[in-house]
Amino acid sequence: MVHLASVPNDKAANAPLVKGMENLKLEPNNEEDEVTASVYGSRFAAECLPMHEMPEKEMPKEIAYRMIRDDLSLDGNPMLNLASFVTTYMEEEVEKLMAEALPKNFIDYEEYPQTADIQNRCVSMIARMFNAPTHNEDENAMGTSTVGSSEAIMLGTLAMKKRWQNKRKAAGKDYSKPNIVMNSAVQVCWEKAARYFEVEERYVFCTEDRYVIDPAEAVNLVDENTIGICAIIGTTYTGEYEDVKAINDLLVEKNIDCPIHVDAASGGFVAPFVVPNLPWDFRLEKVISINVSGHKYGLVYPGVGWVVWRSPEYLPKELVFNINYLGADQASFTLNFSKGASQVIGQYYQMIRLGKHGYRSIMLNLTRTSDYLASALENLGFLIMSKKGGEGLPLVAFRLNPKDQYHFDEFAVAHHLRERGWVVPAYTMAPHSEKLKLMRVVVREDFSRARCDTLIADIKLAMESLKQMDKSTVAHHTKHVNKHHTSSGKSNVNNEHYKGEKHSLQGKTGKTHAVC
Repeated sequence: MVHLASVPNDKAANAPLVKGMENLKLEPNNEEDEVTASVYGSRFAAECLPMHEMPEKEMPKEIAYRMIRDDLSLDGNPMLNLASFVTTYMEEEVEKLMAEALPKNFIDYEEYPQTADIQNRCVSMIARMFNAPTHNEDENAMGTSTVGSSEAIMLGTLAMKKRWQNKRKAAGKDYSKPNIVMNSAVQVCWEKAARYFEVEERYVFCTEDRYVIDPAEAVNLVDENTIGICAIIGTTYTGEYEDVKAINDLLVEKNIDCPIHVDAASGGFVAPFVVPNLPWDFRLEKVISINVSGHKYGLVYPGVGWVVWRSPEYLPKELVFNINYLGADQASFTLNFSKGASQVIGQYYQMIRLGKHGYRSIMLNLTRTSDYLASALENLGFLIMSKKGGEGLPLVAFRLNPKDQYHFDEFAVAHHLRERGWVVPAYTMAPHSEKLKLMRVVVREDFSRARCDTLIADIKLAMESLKQMDKSTVAHHTKHVNKHHTSSGKSNVNNEHYKGEKHSLQGKTGKTHAVC
């Protein structure tokens, strides 16, 4: 998800970082240092990096590299970012493969037919992992790579809407009021898909002790205008698997013609290996499409996602475009056009390098580590909101016990951990449970038991430090952190023009959208 950037006006662009510096004149460096043995002896080291307008002249490549690298050193350490599901480790061999593929435009099938075929191999492997029906000779599952699960969800929503519209048109019925049923704890891309494609959102709201969709309530919201139900395998907040089978069985029992799209962005590469007997995929007759993020537990650097349909019946023909290469048509269904081939190649490497056994070993290790962390936090007095024993994603969602009546909250704990380099986010829960605050640690492939122990020690230290502070000190510190949330004060990703919106769940209820 990319933020909107506001282009500063001339006054803002030319304003000094510190007031009063407008008229400061420094002695120029008159040495001929365009080519210099030292980066920091060049004139560029004594000047601001260009920020708003492209410079007139070139910069030596070594200096450009060093200046940008120095600038990026102020970013956090990805390995300590426990907010994100996104992969932060891959082997050197696959990194080389991906680097070699950087010049390839994936969409150019004629020039790179082997890369296109590698995508097809990945789709086939993923579809079979999701138990797509392959026994019918006259029908076959369909799928494609995407930039991530956001694009995959957009495509899935479009396909459901178009199929619903076609059926309504054929029956001579009104097709102007489509709706979709989903949990209020969905990731923001579902809100965006509904908003962009003009589909009414119908929410099954969370409660203070239920953070997943209620199957009966979801099915009760279905009417003749419902294009589908979204069910999540691995919710963003607590990592729980929603009961897709219960939704499926209720639809079948009541003879309701409504499809299910499974958002397996986070759980699609976990559940098949940790709980292989859990029925949530194409084994259920009402499940018509599934999306998954390759760059999460698919173990590939961002961004790559996948979406698979049970059969062409569920992907209307008018949404698909044919691109001719080497004298043959290549069917294309995408919101994107040009994109790099590296991530698709990286996905293929991981699947043939690790195999089912390798993925299973990694996911079981992550599950053990998350269970260990959950037990440690429980012993420290936290309430655990996520599941253990592989019943959900390998993450730990936890909160302070209200019985302890601390004078600080989960956000204060998160701020203190940030001082040690950890990014452990705090959130407010989805609507109807928004009074709940929680923290979440995502256990990724490179989060070892040793690093887990370090985190536990730092959480203990943060709690001890906060207990020693009085209430006013905690409030002052929190206010200061919120005001100066970027390291340099130069970055402002929140465009003033769009503040205060009231159309999203966050704008309406204060729900915090969890990082993916």
